[in-house]
Amino acid sequence: MSPVFVAGTGRSGTSRLADIIGEHPRIHRIPMETRFIVDPGGLRDLAEALTTRFDPIVGEDALRRLTDFLTVRVPGRRDDRGKTVPELVGEPRYGETVGRLWPQLIACTYDERVIPRYFRDRGELLAILRGTVDALFGGAAADAGKPIWCEKTPFNLLCMDFLWELFPEATIVHIKRHPVAVVASHVEQPWAPPTVEGALAWVRPVYERWLAWKATADLTGRRYVEVRAEDLAADWPGQRRALFGRLGVDDFATASTFQAHKLQKRVDRATRELVERELGDIIPAMGYRRG
Repeated sequence: MSPVFVAGTGRSGTSRLADIIGEHPRIHRIPMETRFIVDPGGLRDLAEALTTRFDPIVGEDALRRLTDFLTVRVPGRRDDRGKTVPELVGEPRYGETVGRLWPQLIACTYDERVIPRYFRDRGELLAILRGTVDALFGGAAADAGKPIWCEKTPFNLLCMDFLWELFPEATIVHIKRHPVAVVASHVEQPWAPPTVEGALAWVRPVYERWLAWKATADLTGRRYVEVRAEDLAADWPGQRRALFGRLGVDDFATASTFQAHKLQKRVDRATRELVERELGDIIPAMGYRRG
């Protein structure tokens, strides 16, 4: 069955959408952002370092960063319930899967250093990485009695080529929200810039990169779904039915929904005018009106 990746700019409804998808009886949501696929030091960087960017130093550095990611950062980060990724996918499974990965990536070791493998056939490396991800996420889904898994990381938005390279059959769901509301919501987050100007500096390049990629991307034959949070709230049953249909599963009345009042942000006139001026043509390019 096709895995599902949820993507967005951040503060666009990715968490809510992933929760809803995970409430379907056939789809298991990995309950937190695992991040090791697309974040710096993760699998995407490793794929480049052991193929097109390979030299022994670049490869060794990528392996060390991935080691730190999978053995220190991932086990050390907890979700709102105090759970770690190894706990959520099964600690024995996590340890065994990560342990099996290293010998497949290393040519040999000496002293305390490693010589990474060079993969002339990128497909061979991708098969190894695909097997690692599916062992973790597919295993967790199987434990939950579900055949499909769903992973949410907002910046999957900017890594779709790699995600489809890793899982050609995957469905990527991109959820959009009005950019003014996205900027206003960023300002309220402890991890984001606290000013409108700072939030604009954060999100504008994300929009620009996404729109530039989409303008040249060939989505023919790709399992790509694009939804607007506002549309989901305006007609939840109909939009939910359409969403699950695009994911290849029957409709299901989930406990969670999208609600219009939770998407609305009180934005003063000056802030709205600043965001609309700074984002220029980005707002209509994302399918929204200014004003």
